[in-house]
Amino acid sequence: MEREAMEFDAVVVGGGPAGLAAAIRLKQLAAASNQEIAVCLIEKGAEIGAHILSGAVMDPRALDELLPDWKTTDAPLNAPVSEDRFLILSETGATRVPNALLPGCFHNEGNYVISLGNVCRWLGEQAEALGVEIYPGFAGSEVLFDENGAVKGVATGDMGRLHDGSEGPNFQPGMELHGKYTFFAEGCRGHLGKQLIAHFALDRDADPQTYGIGLKELWEIDPAKHQPGLVVHSGGWPMQPDTYGGGFLYHLENNQIAVGFVVGLGYANPHLSPYEEFQRYKTHPEIRKFLEGGKRIAYGARALTAGGLQSLPETVFPGGVLVGDDAGFLNAARIKGSHCAIKTGALAAEACFAALGAGRQRDSLTAYPQAFRESWLYDELHRARNFKPWMSKGLWLGSLMFGIDQLLLRGKAPWTLRHGSPDHAKLKPAADCPRIDYPKPDGVLSFDRLSSVFLSSTNHEEDQPCHLQLKDASVPVAINLATYDAPEQRYCPAGVYEILHDAGGEPRLQINAQNCVHCKTCDIKDPTQNITWVTPQGGEGPTYPNM
Repeated sequence: MEREAMEFDAVVVGGGPAGLAAAIRLKQLAAASNQEIAVCLIEKGAEIGAHILSGAVMDPRALDELLPDWKTTDAPLNAPVSEDRFLILSETGATRVPNALLPGCFHNEGNYVISLGNVCRWLGEQAEALGVEIYPGFAGSEVLFDENGAVKGVATGDMGRLHDGSEGPNFQPGMELHGKYTFFAEGCRGHLGKQLIAHFALDRDADPQTYGIGLKELWEIDPAKHQPGLVVHSGGWPMQPDTYGGGFLYHLENNQIAVGFVVGLGYANPHLSPYEEFQRYKTHPEIRKFLEGGKRIAYGARALTAGGLQSLPETVFPGGVLVGDDAGFLNAARIKGSHCAIKTGALAAEACFAALGAGRQRDSLTAYPQAFRESWLYDELHRARNFKPWMSKGLWLGSLMFGIDQLLLRGKAPWTLRHGSPDHAKLKPAADCPRIDYPKPDGVLSFDRLSSVFLSSTNHEEDQPCHLQLKDASVPVAINLATYDAPEQRYCPAGVYEILHDAGGEPRLQINAQNCVHCKTCDIKDPTQNITWVTPQGGEGPTYPNM
């Protein structure tokens, strides 16, 4: 059965802030010039926002530019930041860093505590009102190229294939979506973005990208403990000083708080479990005092890019662009990416609109990276460029040197520190590293993985091809288990990977793909890069409410 094709001026892959901003800006420009531009946006989640997970504290600067009247249109930015606290934790105590000593990147005056999922749902409404065709439940599974090697669009995934890849009774082939230009806005470690970076060697002049995994829970807490707009960040315990990581606790509206933890994926000890570190974090006296007596109502996890300017690939290629976290536009020092995503989506849209107006198609939109270099976002990321390299040297030295970088040199140091090797290459053999004794979950503040996955409302049809693919099925036991004690059992936050033993005692890797929350950590951290995450059937995965 052949795939049908649909033609558009622009195809956008991904319904996060970058993709929605690109679609909105294209339609705004078309309306202002009395032109018709056909824009299609596809989103692999069952609805816009279903797969969106972020802290999040949002800088509204890019939103102000994109939709200046957002305050009068019921945008879900309802909790302006009221107070910042930065804590250095020991196992039982905490030292608050005076706000006067914090670099500007840790100040959140004028920002908002938000659910990024809800902001994206609202952006989707704005996009549809402008005439954008939005198709949730359709995953971009394949990049399409024309006869000249330029990107001509994407194909959505087939529906109804069986586990062995054959066509089931409800089989439906994917659609081909052709565009004069295609925007890739899939978020961190995008399935197609990763392929495009390799295909066009877009990272040939960039440092290796570096990543983190962010884990988050949403809690309803005692109203007496709720302080709308309170933003708490922390470093130190439970992480060792040589391992990058930190926690956050954000007070939203309606007596809800977002509590979460980020672990840099450049860690060396294969016994480390980001999930368990997060569960330990919540038991600290300074964190548990907010949670005790409350109720956990949601859970999720997502990888994030943290390499900064040094790790940015080229963002344009014949026929398409990378925007948002698909390229790596995130300010790790500020723990913020949504404003970067919105800004880059809008800049790419402006370059695309000019090209369409000139009768061009499927060439490189070089005006986009040029506009980025001339923007306030470039200046912001340039000032923050040394944050992650300094912090990779340890909490104390990194904090001191980044403080000097920001407070004394104002981010204008005459040097740029580099990222030396990718995260997956930094694991040490398990025999060379101390084991970590994690406490059992108490079911009150700390929880097991499976009960957490249940709260993410993750669902995958089991009788379909596994979307977590092994290049070599022997590697998990022969290398990962033998050398690294099977770290996929610990870095996965959803219990997808298990080492089981058959009747004869021989170990094997079991992949519980139905548990996957699409965080992409396995694709990033697997030490031999043997695991590849590909899109499952559209609409599957987590369904995050208010995350």
